[in-house]
Amino acid sequence: MQAYTGTNVSRLPAAAAIVSGGTAAMPRRFDIVTTKLGGAPRNLTKGEELFAEGDAADFFYKVVSGTVRTYKLLSDGRRQIDEFHLSGDIFGLETSHDHRFSAEAVDDATIVAFRRRRFETLAHDDPALGDQVMSSMLCSLERAHDHMMLLGRKTAREKIATFLLNMARRISNDDRFDLPMQRSDIADHLGLTIETVSRTLTQLARDGLIKLAATSRTVVLCDKAALRRLNA
Repeated sequence: MQAYTGTNVSRLPAAAAIVSGGTAAMPRRFDIVTTKLGGAPRNLTKGEELFAEGDAADFFYKVVSGTVRTYKLLSDGRRQIDEFHLSGDIFGLETSHDHRFSAEAVDDATIVAFRRRRFETLAHDDPALGDQVMSSMLCSLERAHDHMMLLGRKTAREKIATFLLNMARRISNDDRFDLPMQRSDIADHLGLTIETVSRTLTQLARDGLIKLAATSRTVVLCDKAALRRLNA
C-alpha cells in the first residue's frame, strides 16, 4: 500500500453545503428526485472531496454517474481504499453520527445526496428507494467481507484476478471494460504496491488471461475460467 500523495483539494464544507448550481443542465429525472424525495444532485470533478473522515454524517448518497472512492489515511501516511462506489451504488449511510471514511471522486461524477434524518420518510414515500438502499447496503456488506478475505489470505495474482472479475461484473457485465481508477488506487485497495499491480497485470497479459490496451485503462478478460480459478 502506497503513501497517499494525491493533490490536496480545498475541502468542501460538510455535505450540507450541497448547492444547486449547475442543476439546470441535468436531466429532468434529477428535478423529479430533488422535488419529490428531497435529493440534492451535485457534480464532482476528479479528485474533489465529498466528505472527510469525522465529518457529520448528515447525508447519504447515490452515485448517478462516475466513481467515488472511500478511504482512510493511516497514521504513517498510507492510504487504504475501502470501496469504489459505481453508478447506482448508495453509500455514506452510517450507524454513528460521523463518517468513518473520507470520500472523493475518482473521476468526474454526479451524485444525489439525501438527508439521513429523512430516510424513514423517503422509504415510506418511495418504497423502491428504500428497497434499493437496503439492497445496496447488503451488497456493500458482502463486498466488505470479501475484501477482508482478499486482504488477509490471497496472493497478489489472486487479488488482481478477483478485482478484475468484480469490476467487470459491476461496470459492464462484459469481458471488455474500462477501469475508472488508476493503478495507485488499485494498489491502495488491494494492499499492494503500484509496482506489484503493474507487474501482476503484465504477467496475466503474458499468460493470455487478459489483454491490456497500451494507451488506456481498457481491460479484456480473455480467460475468465482461469481467472475464476484464481478467485476461488
